[in-house]
Amino acid sequence: MEPPPPSNDVDELEKRRAEANARADAHRARRDTLNTEVRTLMDQRGAVIREMRDKSDEAWARRNERDGLNDAVREAKKNREEWNQKVGHLTEKLHEKRKAADVKKGNVSLWRLLKDLEFKHMTSSLSKEAEERLIAEMQRIQREIKTQEERFRKDPEILALTKELEEARTLAEKYHKEVEESALAAQKNHEEMGKLYEAVDGMRRQLDEMQVKITAVKNASDEEHKLHIAAIEEVRDIEKLLFAAKRKAAGESATEEAPKEDDLFARIKKGGKISTEDLLALQKG
Repeated sequence: MEPPPPSNDVDELEKRRAEANARADAHRARRDTLNTEVRTLMDQRGAVIREMRDKSDEAWARRNERDGLNDAVREAKKNREEWNQKVGHLTEKLHEKRKAADVKKGNVSLWRLLKDLEFKHMTSSLSKEAEERLIAEMQRIQREIKTQEERFRKDPEILALTKELEEARTLAEKYHKEVEESALAAQKNHEEMGKLYEAVDGMRRQLDEMQVKITAVKNASDEEHKLHIAAIEEVRDIEKLLFAAKRKAAGESATEEAPKEDDLFARIKKGGKISTEDLLALQKG
């Protein structure tokens, strides 16, 4: 701000000094308010940064857990395939053993013979004696099949094979369950990771917006500080004119140098520390 034009009017100069002091106070108050707002915004920004880092760390942990679960899925699938193949092999082996042990009559197995007799019984018109003989034969074959089945199941080789098959099925089912559970958990972690990364992206945008606002408020604070200093400088210039005007009104030499203020203004301009007493002294003139 340009210094006021010279004036010998004491009242006018005192009025100008009061106005300049008021402007200095207003700019200082506005500057301090803006600085407080900057600090508040910085604190808010710091809180967002901390939350963003926490979510980013959680997202990374979810990602690692998901990857570990996907590895577990691949391993469980491999084991499941291995045991499924073993189940198939043992089932086929047991089937071959059963076929070999199936008692045959001529070239027809007992099961086939029984089915033929059952078909004949349902489709043929037989005398009572013939039907009784047919039913008796069917019952005999059924007893023989049952005997052969019991004998087959009690065979040590078949018992061992059956036990091995049951164990293989149990393991195949176990790994199948692991595949399902690990895949489900991996998918859940993937979804949670996605949500966290979306939140982090939103916070980055929020931080950018906050930084723009912080910069704007800080620039406004710097401008208010400049206006505050300019007003103080104006007060100093008016003080010199007022000193000269008062001496002239008192019939003293107006050329005597106004009393210095211990280089107070110089300290203010350089950013030095000043006390409340210094400011009061400057305002009192």
